[in-house]
Amino acid sequence: MTTRTKPVTYDDYLALPNDGKKYEIIEGELIMTPSPISEHQIISRNIVLILGTYVSKNKLGEVLYAPIDVVLSMTDVVQPDIVFISSERTGIITKKNIIAAPDLVIEILSESTETLDRVTKKNLYEHYGVREYWIVNPTAKTIEQYILENKAFHFLGSFTSDQSIDVRTVGGLTVNLKDVLVS
Repeated sequence: MTTRTKPVTYDDYLALPNDGKKYEIIEGELIMTPSPISEHQIISRNIVLILGTYVSKNKLGEVLYAPIDVVLSMTDVVQPDIVFISSERTGIITKKNIIAAPDLVIEILSESTETLDRVTKKNLYEHYGVREYWIVNPTAKTIEQYILENKAFHFLGSFTSDQSIDVRTVGGLTVNLKDVLVS
């Protein structure tokens, strides 16, 4: 006979000590990931500057970046690298967190998070209705783009540093990947 443990909830998460580690809850399981490396942070900064400047200039919503809690349910709490929330939906941003699926989620892979980002979180974002999902692969120098259609992610392509991506959830923005990916 196996012993079933009680799922970790957002209330349990809030009671964790502030030890500087990154925690997330996926399907009631507490997951800790190490701090990102400098290349990850440079790519993150590049995307935030491009996306954030365009969104702010055009008053399209908000761009936020980790650490920020995205509470999808009491047993699904994640800290995506970058999120965009359209101006029509900024009510999901509270003083402490985001309380529903963002319009765009961007995850930047690292060795320790690749399976989590490609499989577990991708499925979670799809389930909760994230409209657009990017997986940035610093090693391969690619960005994979997925769009939610009929409640399922559809792969639009894997783009390289000599290409551009039309950000589907941010109308009118095309991102030249040479401005994002580190050579």
